[in-house]
Amino acid sequence: MSKNKSEREGILVKVRLDFRGKGKRNFLFKSRNTEKAAEDTREHQLALFRNIPVQGAEIIDIDAGNEVYTVFDEITNAEVAYAPLILTIRADSLESLIKFIARDEFRKIEVLDPAEIVLNHNDVERVLYQIYEDIKEIRSLMERKYN
Repeated sequence: MSKNKSEREGILVKVRLDFRGKGKRNFLFKSRNTEKAAEDTREHQLALFRNIPVQGAEIIDIDAGNEVYTVFDEITNAEVAYAPLILTIRADSLESLIKFIARDEFRKIEVLDPAEIVLNHNDVERVLYQIYEDIKEIRSLMERKYN
């Protein structure tokens, strides 16, 4: 029995995260080391997503099948590898999705369901406040890391 629009709950999205590989310096195998580091980072995060629940969100599917890719980083003047991970998530609210898109690894989000989202002023206030809280937390982490 399929659910009609009034019976649906939550927001269904696909979120793409690309995990950066930070390999060790080895001039002969530099590219492979960064690719392996990206794969290792993705596997570590995959285990976390599978084993640690996220309040307000349910990870329905995890796709780690995309190939690792490399790009040239002009800032570091070196090749950098990225390992993509695609999460299919059912979230209770937009606020629950912010923790996924406020990550450095975030690349893309695709809303699968519902086709339309209507927000009243209270919804907008809650989303904006959650963004503020996440930015404050990220700022605090960065200050502790660099001070």
